[in-house]
Amino acid sequence: MAATTSSSSPIALPRLLPPAEAPLAKNAWPAAPSAGAPTRGTDPRLFQIGALALLLGWGLFRLDLEVRPAQALTIVATALAVQALATRWIGLPRLDLRSPLISAMSLCLLLRTSSLTLAIFAAILAIGSKFLIRSRGKHIFNPSAFALVVLLALPGDAVWISGGQWGSAALALFAVSGIGHLVVRRAKRSDVTWAFLIAYTVLLFGRATWLGDPWTIGWHQLCRGSLLIFAFFMISDPRTAPNSRGGRILWATLIAAGALYIEHYLFHPNGPLWALMAGALLVPAIDRLMPAERHRWRRGAT
Repeated sequence: MAATTSSSSPIALPRLLPPAEAPLAKNAWPAAPSAGAPTRGTDPRLFQIGALALLLGWGLFRLDLEVRPAQALTIVATALAVQALATRWIGLPRLDLRSPLISAMSLCLLLRTSSLTLAIFAAILAIGSKFLIRSRGKHIFNPSAFALVVLLALPGDAVWISGGQWGSAALALFAVSGIGHLVVRRAKRSDVTWAFLIAYTVLLFGRATWLGDPWTIGWHQLCRGSLLIFAFFMISDPRTAPNSRGGRILWATLIAAGALYIEHYLFHPNGPLWALMAGALLVPAIDRLMPAERHRWRRGAT
């Protein structure tokens, strides 16, 4: 409600909301409880960092993944350096290394290349995209997914994605799923993860039934460590997903459908990554159609 002022002695009201924030309309789509408020207590990104570090260490020393410790350290160091430079460049109040560390470890888990130069370029692309490609105060693309897709689009086969290296053992998948579930629950974004996994599973087995294929084929396609890492650590990114719960569920379902179309009708691998990149362009429109409070980390983080 507008304040009534006198021409002789104007009344200065205190600012109740930051300039970038505005109250929601009465018909705004409801957000998840506390989803838009700044993180209180233990930052959920710390759980995510711990989970990714555990998975990366397990992969390096138990599963012998095709990534050497020196390359992994180079990716992490590059990501942190780019974050520090960009923070100073745009004048953020403080340096926050949690988000770039998450992006760097996600790259280490999925990116495979024999070129150290391309590994460094991937880290630069991932962190740089957060600062350069933005809309309405949010970065549009998931940093790790953006870097992976850009490098996969390059000619040649110098870059590939680790899909089946994690194996299909029930214990391994249970560990990835359990750790990931903990992460998304701490970040209050389990809705988008489970919406994606349920939609992807239903569509995958529905297609198998329609074609008369045995369900073992669909189960084998689900038993990919890379798919679970995508579902629990990429699509659940609260900074790139729609703000409202209804919007996130719709968005995740569209990405699942797009991923299957890319993989089974365009015969292109890594369907979830490509679908996530395309789906990211829909987020601003979904946020306008289903408005809700924007997710915020602690002050000064991006």
